[in-house]
Amino acid sequence: MDYLNLPTRNGQNFNVVVETPRGSRAKFKFEPKIGTFVMSRPLALGLHYPFDWGFVPSTRADDGDPIDALVIHDAVSYPGMIIRCRAIAILEVRQTEKGLTRRNDRIMFVPKTSRRQETLDDLRSLSSQMRDELERFFVASTIGTEKKLEFLGWRGRADAITAIDTAAREHLSH
Repeated sequence: MDYLNLPTRNGQNFNVVVETPRGSRAKFKFEPKIGTFVMSRPLALGLHYPFDWGFVPSTRADDGDPIDALVIHDAVSYPGMIIRCRAIAILEVRQTEKGLTRRNDRIMFVPKTSRRQETLDDLRSLSSQMRDELERFFVASTIGTEKKLEFLGWRGRADAITAIDTAAREHLSH
């Protein structure tokens, strides 16, 4: 399956492809050349993904990859699963790796049918504690890599949707 070229949207919702399921102690990444998911790297001891991590298909972010996605929910998933989601926020990130600095934002989503997360609809509904913990997780998940993160700030649902739409247009132009 060509996960990178699936539709970005399903009506008003976005498709998110899970690469790394919640609870995983390693980061997985879709490898288009072989058409499957591979282990990118193990995480530091004691660290695991708090929620599903993946990407929005048919998008191209500033780093050249599909736009990053974190799906906040408590269901069980697996690599390759597609979750239809609502975008709720964006964490704007500047990432430096091997002397190259570029944006590598993360979009926060909730599944469209999630009862427990139905009240999460915008940045205001994410507590400052959760935002702080997510930032700490993103920093901790880069331990053992050359990546350095600088958080530029959190923005709400409208900015997240704009970022996705911009990345979808960028995908079409390449």
